[in-house]
Amino acid sequence: MDFRLTDEQELIVAGIRELMARENWDSYFAECDANSQYPERFVKELADMGIDSLLLPEEHGGFDAGLVTVTAVWEELGRLGAPTYVLYQLPGFNTVLREGTQEQIDKIMALRGTGKQMWNSAITEPGAGSDVGSLQTTYTRKDGKVYLNGHKCFITSGAGVPYLVVMAKDSENSKIFTEWFVDMTKPGIKIEKLPKLGLRMDSCCEIYFDNVELEEKDMFGKEGNGFQRVKEEFDFERFLVGCTNYGTALCAFEDAAKYANQREQFGEKIGRYQLIQEKFAHMAIKLTNMRNMLYEAAWKYDNGIMGSGEAAMCKYYCANAAFEVVDQAMQVLGGYGIAGDHRISRFWRDLRVDRVSGGTDEMQILTAGRQVLKKYR
Repeated sequence: MDFRLTDEQELIVAGIRELMARENWDSYFAECDANSQYPERFVKELADMGIDSLLLPEEHGGFDAGLVTVTAVWEELGRLGAPTYVLYQLPGFNTVLREGTQEQIDKIMALRGTGKQMWNSAITEPGAGSDVGSLQTTYTRKDGKVYLNGHKCFITSGAGVPYLVVMAKDSENSKIFTEWFVDMTKPGIKIEKLPKLGLRMDSCCEIYFDNVELEEKDMFGKEGNGFQRVKEEFDFERFLVGCTNYGTALCAFEDAAKYANQREQFGEKIGRYQLIQEKFAHMAIKLTNMRNMLYEAAWKYDNGIMGSGEAAMCKYYCANAAFEVVDQAMQVLGGYGIAGDHRISRFWRDLRVDRVSGGTDEMQILTAGRQVLKKYR
């Protein structure tokens, strides 16, 4: 497999470097993290470059660039310290184009290029995490209307998006799970923000639906197709989580390497000591493995052959390997990584969350294991 970027991809990556060199974004990110604020100004800059249109088909004004290009962009953004976890919605237009009504498509496409949060899915409940089939939120048809009732929790972007796609079961048939496109300004919706260890530039919320009145036109996709739609979305999201984790680890690695070549103790740069060199050898091996895994999976996606197993392996391996890299980089930085305002402490917190968020380690192992064994039946 040829890992060299095309001329077009190189130009996009060069644009990312130029954007990141334009100002001290790290202080802005630190401020957004401290205040649990979505970095809309930064996302708007990316949208102005067309990053939110990389995967859009050309007939909708996009680049139809493919996932390998997205991976290269995520890698460079992460390497330069950007919180790419706030960008998961940017490639989400294709889902709306595939599943949404024209009215729903128009509402989401109107937000293209603005840098604002657009939409997200609401699935998880207090009693239904990995076991999605246990969810209790219901929709009920009555007098030509549809009424949504239930309680969702740990919903990413819940406080910032104007629309949520909510998974619910038919109150008349508990085996039918359908998604609904919900305008978050509707009466009967209550949002409560939750504090988080990491990933704090995007909200995490509990959301209550009390007889929220919908119409049949608010259905997202086909009735009863909720599980299948979400399964496909999970694969894509888990791959992007892996890309984010890799980019974050690469940034921490380079910060630590520069420090090790400058910091002196006992009359030597600490990078000259074998114990420090050993850390960098192991970090470099993990980073190489992550990069190879992600680009191979992206190539498979672009060629229509990436499965749930590949996506699960990317998320599981990258979340854990990246955390180990950041932890070792923090060890190299010593007190500066722990007591100062170095961004590595933010990375450490963010990566710990990703071993749960978007599907736990345990669920990724199960998914990957089943996929592997399936080949030998």
